[in-house]
Amino acid sequence: MHIGITGSVATDHLMTFPGKFNDSLMADQLHNVSLSFLVDDLQIRRGGVAANICFSMGVLGQKPILIAAVGHDFAEYREWLERVGVNCDHVHVSTTAHTARFMCTTDLEQNQIASFYPGAMSESAEINIAQIANKVGGIDLVLIGADDPTAMIKNVTACKKDGIAFIADPSQQLPRLDSAQTIQIVEGAKYLFNNEYEAKLIEERTGWSANQVLEKVGVRVTTLGKNGVHIQSKEGLDLRVPVAQEKQIKDPTGVGDAFRAGFITGLSWGLDLERCAQVGALLATYVIETVGTQEYELEKSIFIDRFEAAYGQQAAAEITPHL
Repeated sequence: MHIGITGSVATDHLMTFPGKFNDSLMADQLHNVSLSFLVDDLQIRRGGVAANICFSMGVLGQKPILIAAVGHDFAEYREWLERVGVNCDHVHVSTTAHTARFMCTTDLEQNQIASFYPGAMSESAEINIAQIANKVGGIDLVLIGADDPTAMIKNVTACKKDGIAFIADPSQQLPRLDSAQTIQIVEGAKYLFNNEYEAKLIEERTGWSANQVLEKVGVRVTTLGKNGVHIQSKEGLDLRVPVAQEKQIKDPTGVGDAFRAGFITGLSWGLDLERCAQVGALLATYVIETVGTQEYELEKSIFIDRFEAAYGQQAAAEITPHL
């Protein structure tokens, strides 16, 4: 199964603030904010939604196709991704811009304040999915991840034109999308990924009710943080999957990307949606236990033991042959 992952590739600058943002935010002064948080830790890691998803799929034995724009500083990152099986043959390499930068500060309550510099990502609209599909012998599924908005629209349009199933996952780019763009990206998706806040924003931007959104897509997958995942389909499926218990919480950055990677990998294995979500949930737990989005290690026997502890013996038996 050929799976393309579009979206950002970035270097993450992750900082930890040993306090609570809320203690410094005054409700009557939010129109005039001027704050500086003294952090006590800085970690520089590989990141970006497309690269994160590809890495985690690679760890699970997949060979996803990275469809993204990167800078001329990408060589080392490329080697890192190719080491776990990611196909980087079709990335667009800018001759002038650096790979994107993500700068994020996390407080003691796991709240985050972040900034994103797109860099080479601004050239991602130059990528042609149809050409890539021809080169690899066809693409079965494409995730439309957070990217340059023009590129996101172009990629969705290409998928619809060529009959390629796609996952709509606008996530961090939703604030930059207008109503028409949001509708273009969501309508016709085989799967829609969003968290609770994004779900409400999608409904607001499109003017659709939750039921109407579900009519426009095949399956809607809503992540609920510590409360797990809610999966609905227009055929009437309505189920909730709990999180897998973490051993410790170090940093939430990239947790959603890991969930998506596990879910998509489950689809490629032919698992039902509940099992897909369970694979994603456990992979997300691995990420929250580490600092950095691609710094965890996955050992098959331990993964299966943790999966069984979280979801039962039958569930573990169903995924074991695929690992």
